[in-house]
Formats: sequence, structure tokens, C-alpha cells
Amino acid sequence: MGNSFGHLFRITTFGESHGGGVGVVIDGCPPRLEISPEEIQFELDRRRPGQSKITTPRKETDTCEIISGVFQGQTLGTPITILVRNQDTRPQDYDDMVQKYRPSHADATYDAKYGIRNYQGGGRSSARETIGRVAAGAIAKKILHQVAGVEILGYVQRIQHLQAAIDPNHVTLEQIESNIVRCPDAAMAAQMLTLVEQVRDEGDSIGGVVECVARQVPKGLGSPVFDKLEADLAKGVMSLPASKGFELGSGFGGTLLKGSEHNDEFYIDDRGETRTRTNRSGGTQGGISNGENIVIRVAFKPTATIRKEQRTVTNTGEETLLSAKGRHDPCVLPRAVPMVEAMVALVLCDHLLRHQGQCRLF
Repeated sequence: MGNSFGHLFRITTFGESHGGGVGVVIDGCPPRLEISPEEIQFELDRRRPGQSKITTPRKETDTCEIISGVFQGQTLGTPITILVRNQDTRPQDYDDMVQKYRPSHADATYDAKYGIRNYQGGGRSSARETIGRVAAGAIAKKILHQVAGVEILGYVQRIQHLQAAIDPNHVTLEQIESNIVRCPDAAMAAQMLTLVEQVRDEGDSIGGVVECVARQVPKGLGSPVFDKLEADLAKGVMSLPASKGFELGSGFGGTLLKGSEHNDEFYIDDRGETRTRTNRSGGTQGGISNGENIVIRVAFKPTATIRKEQRTVTNTGEETLLSAKGRHDPCVLPRAVPMVEAMVALVLCDHLLRHQGQCRLF
């Protein structure tokens, strides 16, 4: 229950942080799409642990294996299964958490719901679950780009109080990947790096905001009333670990404007297309894509598992102290970038197939 996402392009993720492996089953992928393990691996390498000095030192290659659904480099139209085996597990790091609940983590709520939990690495509540999403997102990205020329780019916009000024209309992958923070503003990225290292050395953690832009999105994606495109985007990215807030376009800042200031006025471009002069709507109107760039922002809290001693309780109802061991990111933002991109791709790909099925028949 709760492990599947999407309608026509549907994924189900599986596995635990310290189990045999994690992965995804993708159902509804169109046949005859050329896809290789290398294309999926590129995205997984952006998500994997141990990639820089400000990520968890857990050493995992996150090498993907395509178990089913692909033959001679092409999708079959049948379920695609992608597996990544866990290798660098240290279950002993979690001995203190057999009974002690980590503050702001899922330990207590998993016990309350299921009456049992995998305390090693957090089990299904671990960010390691997102491997399946990123692998599936790589396929969704290729479908979107091949069919409609869609490009999806995420980047770190803010870490705590340090905020970069980035133009989502012109940012490039090369700029994003030019530093380990994944902030395309090099000067601000350097300040962010210093801050993350300082917080890490204190045994603490820090949060921030990832912004993501989807360019060249076709008009007409999304369905009223309950399947509005922004509603599904919100559900997708808010299902990511540590996510705490969602904005589209002007977001909460738009509440400070009058209607005359906020409205996106229309015009006809040189190709005869209806366009908007501004994009405070963030690429959707009435829950349907309008052909402008879709721009979202996702807030991520500080990592819950930290080395600093904190007050907590045990599963037997006793108050105690916990200084968590294990290997954890002092800031999830750099590794969250490919996760946000993946969820945006999965939503857009699903809605593209749904739009084709309903509105392109006649």
C-alpha cells in the first residue's frame, strides 16, 4: 500500500536501506523506446551517496541491473524491473535505534502504524528508496524529450539563509553540475559549501530549497478537477523524503500582489501561438499546462539523523538521550536535485500519455 505512483506510466518501488537491494517496477512504458543501462546510470550517479565531501560517506556504486522489460536495447511494452543491490551496509550503526526513536524521523510513526519496523537505516523511510524513482525518472525523461523536446533541470536555489538568483529560463545542466552543491551560481555555491561543512563539523544538519524547471512542456497536460497538473506535481515531490513545502510559479510570494500585478497577460508570438508575457502562473492555468515553462520549488528540512545529542524516548515509553551514529548527509539538497527532477518527469510523462489517450483519438 502506498508504494505505487502514476496512472498510465506507473511505478512501484521496492526494497529497504539495508536489505538485499532496492529498485522499481515500471508498468505502462511504451514499447520500442531505445534505452540503455548507461542512460539510467547517469541519473543514479547524480543521486548516489559518497559522491562528494558534503554527502553521506556510504560507499555505494548504485549499479543498476535491468531485470525485465528491455530486449536488445528497446523497451517491450511489458513491465520493466530495475534492481540496485545494496553493498556497503553497516547495520551495527543502528543498534541504539532498536528502541530509541530518532527525533523528527519516521521511527515512532512506523511503529505506531505497523507495530514493527526495520530500524537499520530506516528501512523504507530511508532516502535510499528514491533510487527506484530516479531510475524510472531517467526513462520518463527520455520519453518526454524524444516525443516533445521537454528538458527538466533542477538545482539548489537556497541553503538556509543563502539564496542564489538563478534564471530558470536559461540555466544549463553544465552550470548545475559545475560544483558539488549543484547551485549554478558559482559565488553563492562557494558560500553554501562553507556553511554545509561548518554545520557538518558541528554534528548537525541544514535544509533549503530546490527549484526545478521543465521547458518545452506541451500545452494541455493535466485534468480538472482533482488531477490538476500542479496537484500531481505537488504530490510527487512532497512524497520525497524530507520535503516540507511546495510552490509553483509565484508561489506564496504571489499573495503579496494584486490581480493586476499578478495576471499573466496574453499575446500572439511570431508563430501564431498564444503565449503569456510573464509566467507568474508557473506554466499551468486551471490545472492544465499552458506551454510556458513549469517552475516549481520544493523545501527540504534539515536531515533528521544527526550526531548531536538530543532528548527522545524509547519504544517502551522511557525518556532517554540519543546521539545517532551512521552515515548521513549534513544537507540533502545536492542529492535531492535528481530526485525532484525524477518526480517531475514521472508526473509529466504520465500526463502526456493520459492526454494522448483522451484527446488525440479523433
